[in-house]
This record gives sequence, structure tokens and C-alpha cells, in this order.
Amino acid sequence: MAHPLLPSLAALFLAVTLHAQLPTNDSPADQIERAHLHATPEWSLIEPHLPDPKTASPTQLEATADVLRARRFIYDAADFYRAAIERGGEPSHLLNRLGMVQLELRHPELARAYFQRAIALQPKNPQFWNNAGAAEFVAGNSRTALHHYARAVKLDKKNAIFHANLATAYFETSDFESARKQFQTAFRLDPGLYQRQDGSGVEARVFSSANHGRFCFELARVSASGHDDAAVISWLAKSSESGYDIQAGIATDRLLEPYRNDPRVQAIVQNARAMRNGRTVATSTPVPPLPAKLTPNPE
Repeated sequence: MAHPLLPSLAALFLAVTLHAQLPTNDSPADQIERAHLHATPEWSLIEPHLPDPKTASPTQLEATADVLRARRFIYDAADFYRAAIERGGEPSHLLNRLGMVQLELRHPELARAYFQRAIALQPKNPQFWNNAGAAEFVAGNSRTALHHYARAVKLDKKNAIFHANLATAYFETSDFESARKQFQTAFRLDPGLYQRQDGSGVEARVFSSANHGRFCFELARVSASGHDDAAVISWLAKSSESGYDIQAGIATDRLLEPYRNDPRVQAIVQNARAMRNGRTVATSTPVPPLPAKLTPNPE
């Protein structure tokens, strides 16, 4: 009979071995940014209270890393997460944290490597698959991101972030119908999802799109399916401001048919024309929260 500690020791050995193969040195630009952060008064107050990475417990080191990350000392947070692994901290959890740090630093290749190692240790963890999808999305690999997001959704169907990220990936691959369905599911689970931009957790959120105008137009359609009139107008305004021809889009869209002759939409179209001609126009209103319950898309 195997010793009960052997599996955890084997996992730790695997994590540390794989982790040691990852590049950990800051780039020249990172070194400059780190030096700039260390020259701030806030760092001079924090540094004397940091624990010794060689003697502190993994729990202390992880807690310190979390604080540093929250205070935006990202490079130092990464150092303490690595130290926590070396001191025997739970490897997959910490590798995921390191991946999130690299995403915040816009290092998707390095983030991918950390998330892949976390998945190797916990292949059924939906957060790890979602975050791996975010790394691929940021790197421009939309189809690979879609695959990873789909795995996350399959493992946890009630997480709005996972559905929203999957919707964005579908959108980037021009599968608009699938994107709409995932948007609706995300909004049904969390109506305020797109109004919050908190990136401090363990689940990566990728809610933007290179084609922002079309993206906002799709959100207007989702709002229309929930009969949220104010949100429809706001998303249409943002879509138009981003350069999308909402008049042409509405002309062939059954869901937005009630808005074809709406004077507010006509004003948005006129504003867009004025902007193209270099005239000053009014800006759109803020997007209000979407409804808690959305009716099924009739299409």
C-alpha cells in the first residue's frame, strides 16, 4: 500500500520541476518598471515589513504576494508566489496565481505556461481552463481560447464569467449565434457582469473585442431580448460611436425591428454622420444595468 503522502509529494515535485523550467527574469522594460515602483513612498513603507522568503511559511508568503498584487507591486508579488511554491505551498493554486500575474503584466506566453502546469496538476479545475483561455485570447489565439473556455463552462455551468468569456471567443470567430446564447446565459446568471471591471480575483475576464462596434451591437440585441429599452439605446449608441453602421444592422434584424424608426436611434445615426463630417455632437448616456431575467431569443 502506497504511503498517503506520496501523491502530494509527487505533485509538488512535478510542479517545482516544471516551474523551474519557466523563465522568471524580468525583461529590461520590466526591470525599469520595477525600479520605478520601488522608488515610490508606498514601497518604502511596505518593504521593511516583508517576510524573509527563505524562512517564512508558504501561507505567509502567499498572503504577502496577494497584498503586493492588490497594491500593484506585481513583479514583487510574482517573486513571493514563487517563493511560496519553493517553500512547499500548494503548487497548482500558486501556479494559477502566477499565471494571473503574468496576464496582468501582458505576458500571455508566460501566463499560458503557468496555467498549463496548473491544469496538469488539476485537469478538472474550471478556473484554470478559463484562465488558460484568457491567455490564449490575449495572445490572439481565439479558437484555442474558445476550446479552453468551453471546457471551463462544461466543468462549471453556473459561472457567468466563463459564459461571458466563451461568448467573446465565439464572437471573435464570427459565430454570432453561439455568442448570443452565451451572452444571454451570462446575463441571466449575473445581470451586472459588464458593469464591473474587478480583475483582482482568480478568474480572468476578457470582455473586450477588436471589433468593438459589432460587440456593442450584439449586446444591444441581448438587451432587446430582455426588453430593457434603455440598455438597447445605450449599447446602440456605443456601437455607433465605435464606427459600426447600426442603421444597416437594424434594417435586417428581427429582434431590433421595433427600433428602426425610434427617434432616439435616428438621433444616434445623425450623430454618427455629424462625427464623420467633423461636427460636434452629444455623447451617449451611460449603460444602465441589464435586467435580472432575460426572455429567450425568439429567433
